[in-house]
Parts: sequence; C-alpha cells; structure tokens
Amino acid sequence: MDTVFSEKDTVDLLKQIVTIPSPSGYTKNIMNFIGAYLTNLGIDYKKTNKGAIIVTINGENNESHRLLTAHTDTLGAMVKEVKANGRLSLVKVGGFNWNAVEGEYCTIHTANGKKISGTILLHETSVHVYARADEVKRDEKHIEVRIDEKVMNAEDVRNVGIEVGDFVTFAPRFEVTESGFIKSRHLDDKASTTLLLLLIKKIKEHSIQLPHTTHFYISNNEEIGYGGNSNIPKEVVEYVAVDMGAIGDGQSSDEYTVSICAKDSSGPYHYELTRQLVALAKSNKIDYKLDIYPYYGSDASAAIRAGYDVKHALFGPGIESSHAYERTHIDSLKATAQLLYVYVTSSMDKED
Repeated sequence: MDTVFSEKDTVDLLKQIVTIPSPSGYTKNIMNFIGAYLTNLGIDYKKTNKGAIIVTINGENNESHRLLTAHTDTLGAMVKEVKANGRLSLVKVGGFNWNAVEGEYCTIHTANGKKISGTILLHETSVHVYARADEVKRDEKHIEVRIDEKVMNAEDVRNVGIEVGDFVTFAPRFEVTESGFIKSRHLDDKASTTLLLLLIKKIKEHSIQLPHTTHFYISNNEEIGYGGNSNIPKEVVEYVAVDMGAIGDGQSSDEYTVSICAKDSSGPYHYELTRQLVALAKSNKIDYKLDIYPYYGSDASAAIRAGYDVKHALFGPGIESSHAYERTHIDSLKATAQLLYVYVTSSMDKED
C-alpha cells in the first residue's frame, strides 16, 4: 500500500507539536496551535469546556458514527516546594519514574508568564560529596530542580517569580536519525495526534467521502485518566483511541509496525472491532502486531468507565521506553497512518 502521508510532512508536524510544552493541566498553547492548524485548513471544530477539540466530518451514513481520539497532554511536574537551599521540589503530573527525568533540562513556567530554565537532579548528585549517591532512592524527597538563576534561598527564588504550583516541563530533545528513528520525549501521544491531523488534512484536501460521519477528538487530559470521557455524540458506535504501543519484555509490539491492543489494565477491548482492525491490516498488507498492555489505560477505556455505550478499540505506533526518553521508527508511523486511512474509509460490520 502507498504511503498515506509524506515522511517530511509527518516529521515536520510532529516536531512542531512535540516542542510545544503541554503537560496535563497546561495545554492551552498546544490546543491553540491545533486550532490554528485546523482553521488554516478551513476546518470547523468545537472546543469543550475542558479544552479538548472535536472535528466532525460528515459521512454517507449519519446515523452510525465513528470517533477517533489522540491526546496532546504529556507528562510533566509542578513545583511542590520552594526549598530553603534555593532549589525546587516537584510533584509528578502523570505516571513516570523519577529516574526517567533525572539529569534532564526543564523549564519552569511562572504565573507571570516568565520561563526559567533548570535541570532536574538528585540532591546527592556529586560523587565528590556524597559517597553513596548511586544508592539514594530516586523519589520526591531527593529529586529537585537546580534553577538557572543566582538564588541562595527560598526568598531569592520567589523574587525571580517562581512559586508553588508552577508547571515544570521536560526538554523533548527531538531528533531524527538517518536510519529512520525518531527520538523524543512525549511521542506518547503526540505522534498519534500528528497522524490524526494529517488524516483530517488529507480528507479535506482530497474531498474524500467517508462512509460514516466521523469525529476526531483531540483530548488534553489523558495522562491523568479522563481526557476523552465526555462530549461523545450519542450516535457514536465505534470509539477508537489512537495511542502508543508499549514495548518491552513479553510484548509483541515493536517500533516498525502498528500495534493493535487486545486488552489493557481496564480489561479486553471490544473483540469484534479489534478483529475488524486486524482484518483490515491483513487485507491491506499493513504490518501490525497484536498485543496486551498490562499497565496501561486510554481515552477509550475512560469512555467505557464513564458509561458510554460504544465499541472501543485501540491502536497506534510502537513506542520504545514509554514515559521516558522515547523512540519510534518512521515505519511504525507509516503503518499506523495506513491503518487509520483504511479504517475510516471502510464500512462498519453490520453484525457482531
């Protein structure tokens, strides 16, 4: 099957999206970017009270709808305490291990709009001072931010504008290798967001008639558990979360194929819809892997928990080292884009 989107368009848009800081709770700028992107395409959209964006494209069948979602919010942190030593203690936004951000550059976003750089470090980092630094537990007690300002105490820190509750974002360090790997933080789920936006663009520019009215839901609270569990039209029959495939020991997902999830921590996804996705991948010669993610949830599972009567499914690119410094390959993005396209242009199964 031909490539659905050009590699350059995919990488260029992904880089733009990844480099806009957007931890859960601090997503206004990224949602404004997406709104402007859609407006430039001449696409109408609705914005929810929680800040999500929903695009609706009418199809031949306006009784049985589809909804696809991806999320723009990422992991991050907030200032928990301005410490007496002039450093900051943090509290997590989203689920990650502190060792995944130890040594990372960060930005503190102050209430007055100032951005102050810093580095996330273990308090006992210096091996010339702390003999057992390698044994210290990486937790909220020992991880702190060294800010790039001349500060000696808490008063100095507050004088530069930093206070409890300020958001702290992690440098993405976006990079594309000659071998086709894309390395960056926050590929979860900005890679999928990129693919949904490019799909909307393709449908618009090529005047593609969809068989079913389809909603594209760009959510902004998934990492804290409730991004896509509201504002779902009553006509929606199929709800598909486009999100990362988890890679590791015991997993079948990889960085070169589209990963289709059969079950996560919330339970099995809708069996018949999942098998339909597998059938579409097979019939269109799309490289895929079927997988189970034991410590994972999605906007689709959040919608089920909220009581929506929908068939839910999940697929997306395989992401290595999820919730850390992540990596995928352009081949996985291509496979995901292909499955997205054949899915939205296919008819729903009439019977289960």
